[in-house]
This record gives sequence, C-alpha cells and structure tokens, in this order.
Amino acid sequence: MDRLLSRVLFVDLSRHRSWIEERPDLFRDRLGGTGAAIEILWERCPAGRDPLAPESPIVLAVGPLSSPYPLASKTVALFKSPHTGNLGESHCGGRTALALRLAGCGALVIEGKSDVPVYLAVHGGKVHFRDARTLGGMSSSATVGRILREVEPGSGCRMILRIGRAGENLVTYAAVIAETYRHFGRLGLGAVFGSKGLKAVVVSGQGAVPVAHMRRYHALYRSLHKRAMRSDLMRKYHDLGTAQNVAPLSEMAALPVRNLLQTRYPEEPPFSGEKLAEGYLGRRLACSACPVACIHLAVLREPHPVEPYFYKTTFVSYDHEPLYALGGMLGMEDIPGVLKLIDAVGHVGLDAMSTGVVFGWATEAFEREIISEKETAGLRPRWGAVPAYLEMIRRIADQRTEFYRVLGEGVRAAAERYGGEVFALHFGGNEMPGYHTGPGALLTYLSGARHSHLDSAGYALDQECLREGRRLPPEEMAGKLFAEEARRQVLSEVAPVSWTG
Repeated sequence: MDRLLSRVLFVDLSRHRSWIEERPDLFRDRLGGTGAAIEILWERCPAGRDPLAPESPIVLAVGPLSSPYPLASKTVALFKSPHTGNLGESHCGGRTALALRLAGCGALVIEGKSDVPVYLAVHGGKVHFRDARTLGGMSSSATVGRILREVEPGSGCRMILRIGRAGENLVTYAAVIAETYRHFGRLGLGAVFGSKGLKAVVVSGQGAVPVAHMRRYHALYRSLHKRAMRSDLMRKYHDLGTAQNVAPLSEMAALPVRNLLQTRYPEEPPFSGEKLAEGYLGRRLACSACPVACIHLAVLREPHPVEPYFYKTTFVSYDHEPLYALGGMLGMEDIPGVLKLIDAVGHVGLDAMSTGVVFGWATEAFEREIISEKETAGLRPRWGAVPAYLEMIRRIADQRTEFYRVLGEGVRAAAERYGGEVFALHFGGNEMPGYHTGPGALLTYLSGARHSHLDSAGYALDQECLREGRRLPPEEMAGKLFAEEARRQVLSEVAPVSWTG
C-alpha cells in the first residue's frame, strides 16, 4: 500500500486548524477513491444532518491508480446534497488528482464554517487559511481563478477549485469550477462550499508517487497508453467528444427538446457535434495523465461591448449534457446562443444540466400561463430566447426575488410552489440527464443513488430493444440493469479509469 495515499488531510474551517490521519484501511478495504470517500462520509455525516450545517463534510479523494496511469485523472467529491437531501457524488478531472497526489494525501476532508470568507491553500503538508473577502461577489468565477493563479505557487501541477455567486448565495445546484474548463457539477457542491464560507481551494505539492518496480511500470504504462490511443471509443471522445451523441439521439427520437414536448429536431440538430467541429471547434485539451484530450473548446466570437471595431473571442467548453440542457431542452436553433448560455452558467457557477431543465419548466409554465411576468419580474421566457435566459441565469445566481430564489432550489421546488408538476422533469429532485431512450434509462435514473448516473447503461439496453424491435417484461429489464451495474462495479476493481475516484 502506498503510504502517502493512506494519508487523509482534515481541515476544520471553524477553528482554522488542520491535521493528518493515517488510514491505510480506507484504500486497502474499499474500492478506489470512491470507496474511501464514501466510508469517510459515512463516518462523519450521520443520518438527518442538514447538508449545509457546518459539521457536514466535503470529501475529496483519489484512488491508487490516479496519476501514474493513463486515463486515471479524476477526483471524486462526496458530500450530502443540498439539492436532493441525499447522496452527493461528483467527479472532476483536470489537474485535481495530480495535485492531491503531489501534495502527499489520498483524501482531503473539509468541515466547519469560517467566520469570514476564506480560501484554502494547501501546499505540500502545509495548510494556509487566506482571507477571501475581496474575492466574494465577483461577476465571474474566471476572474477569481486568474487572481489565484497569480498569487499561489505550483503552476502546471496545482488544483484550483472555486465557486461563483451561485455558490455564495446557496443555490442548491451550484457547481464548483476546477481550473477553467472542468467542474464538480451536479448536486450542489458549490452551495456546500458557500455555506462554509469557503470561496476556493488551491492544492499543490512537490512530492512524487512511489513506484516499486520502475521497469515493469514503464512497460505497463506504454501498453495501456497504446491500447487507449488505438481504441475506437477513445477516438470518439477525442474527435467529436460526447457531442457526437446529439445527432443520433435526435434521429432516434431520444433527445429531450423543449422540455420533452418534442424528442427530436426535424433536421440535424443545429448544435450537433459535427456542426460544432466544422464551424466552431478551436482547440482540444487533456486532463493530466490522460492522452485522449476530450475537452473540446468552441470559439465564440462576439462584437466587443465597448469598442465597436473589435471582437471579443471566448473559448467555451462543451459536452453532450450542456448542449442538451441549454440547447435542445430550450429549443435553441443556433450554436452561438447555446455557447453564450454555457459560458454564462460557468461564470456564475451553476450546474448546466439543472439550469437547463429549470428553464425548460419555466418556459413551458410561462406558455401555459401558470406563471406570468409578475413572477419573472418582466422577463418573457420563450423557446430560444437567449437574452431572457441570460438574465435569468444572473437573477438565479443573485437570489434577489422570491421567484428566482425558488428556481434556485430546482425544478421540483418550483413546481411544488407554482404548479406544473406534470412537466417538471426530475428524478428524486435531481433534474433529468440528456438521454430519453426509453424505460431502461428512466428506471436507471429512478433507482440510482444520485438519480443521475448511467452505470447500469439503461440507455444502451433501450437502444438494443429498439434495434431488435422488442419490449422486455419489467422484471427482465430490472434484472438486466442490475446485472450490468454489478458487472461494471466488478470491472472497477481492475480498470484504471474507474479506480481514479
């Protein structure tokens, strides 16, 4: 067992103190970083605790294969979700896993609440509590990231996590932004940060990951790297990314469009992966230790707001889920409009998927006259209405009126308050993902602990049934889904990509 991996760094924000505990059992007896993190959460977050209570922990963990092996680049965050009141689990790549390993720990646990806004700077074994009052309320989380890059060491191998105004104001689906283009997106980790007075976390170190047999390690690394680069699946992630799913889902009537009033576009969706690659793809990036480079950045070019003869160019990261939620769900007909919305939710620190589903409900509710301009404070949400949606993003983040405070609690809360529960698209309080393939997918969302993960591959089972023209009895479908999820969990014991977090 890697001795450094078994070290758990605890931080108490209330007392501004930190300590390290040696926990070899976590990584010896549990499955990867997720297994270790869930055990810590189980120990330190008893049933019934308020997700936003100071004592509720944030657990960040990596696994035994994180960083030394290709594809193993993710960190898992475990917490109690303020959005659903249930398990909060989110995964993020970038440099997160590398930074934790170089800092000499396998897990970071944050508890308590600071009496003034702070950010944590963890450099090697030292924890610094920095005053973050000047970072609060900034118009963009990207600005916070730029400031931290200037004042903290560790360039090239550090992790910078931060929240935006949505997290500061406790929107229950606020995200945490990592580096620039990666996120702990779902289930409200940003709100947990905000409830603790925690604006950001910076982690770096100059340690090394010990390797017992260097020659054998290099041989295994080269073998895994070669197989990954030759894999058709990895080629898909590199070439078009998960945006490749948009057009096929629309073709098979499985893409949520206009809050599921439709399930396809009559032609190829205007924001398909192919169209983005042809006209907007500007760059690809890779997470640390990953050769695939599946981060796709589109170039958004707009007239400069001050200088009329100049243009403002922005790189916007896109994947299938943001495209579905802020594209199809809102009936968007152009790529620039979708990119503007994706960029805007990143600036304020909102989860793109929950935001899109909330807006889908609000737009249909406005059409049905369940809500009016009285509730929206003068805005008219219509399908494809980018200016209205951009302003709604700002208002949800700022939480200044009752309607936008309710929208900041998610689509379930909005429907319970104003009506329209029949078209409020959530599972256990968590807004639906971007696959409406059939009963297998829906059963997966209902039964999953987070109500959003795809581990039982219900969407794949639906597609298989469609191809073969058959319907499975409910008992048989449930059995197949259970078996597939069990199979994937067993594979996690030997698959590097599943052992990272």
